[in-house]
Amino acid sequence: MTARLVSWRELAPDVRHFVFEAAEVGELAFQPGQFVSLSHPIGGKTITRAYSLSGVPDSNRFELCLNRVADGLFSPHLFAMSPGDGVSMKGPLGTFVWRNRDREALLVATGTGVAPMRGMLLDEVARGGSRPVTLLFGARYPHGLLYRDEFEAMAAAHSRFRFVPTVTRPDENWRGRTGRVQPHLLDLLGDRTDVDVYICGLAEMVNDTRALLKDRGFDRKQVIVEKFD
Repeated sequence: MTARLVSWRELAPDVRHFVFEAAEVGELAFQPGQFVSLSHPIGGKTITRAYSLSGVPDSNRFELCLNRVADGLFSPHLFAMSPGDGVSMKGPLGTFVWRNRDREALLVATGTGVAPMRGMLLDEVARGGSRPVTLLFGARYPHGLLYRDEFEAMAAAHSRFRFVPTVTRPDENWRGRTGRVQPHLLDLLGDRTDVDVYICGLAEMVNDTRALLKDRGFDRKQVIVEKFD
């Protein structure tokens, strides 16, 4: 089907939140955390890329969060689109979705890896419930903490949700945690292994974090991952 751009807004330098609509359907059904594949002819051949959905179902609309890769083949094309322009799409697809909704969850994201988690958290809040959920979100700089205002507001409104940001290159105004997400994950877990951990980001971070949890005795079914190249 065709995905038409509705609007976009800038989240950080070279990072945008996009709103598309699936033109041929009235309802686009998906589970928060899934992804869509977008395709377009570029340079004489069709290029396809997968992007995680960053919102919840809303008629035929869906949201994406992605960064512009300067030497990339596809993201510069998306950043050059105007409202009304279209690209081909398939999906939604993927299995990075909530599993056991009765178990406490700890979400670990870096960069645009927070995109599917935003949708999952919006869905979690809308459903209600009492289980604790924590988002551990890492970025290089404070301005790279995408959707920071939303997550802070969510934490203020819902006592069971905790937002834990960390940056590796803090500025003089930063008063929060610093460094990579891995040591903060171990700090948040303590000796516990009865938590489901969802991890999304670049492959190196995901693989390293999953290995840490395996060494801690986590069952593989408790560690749900989605990684980007």
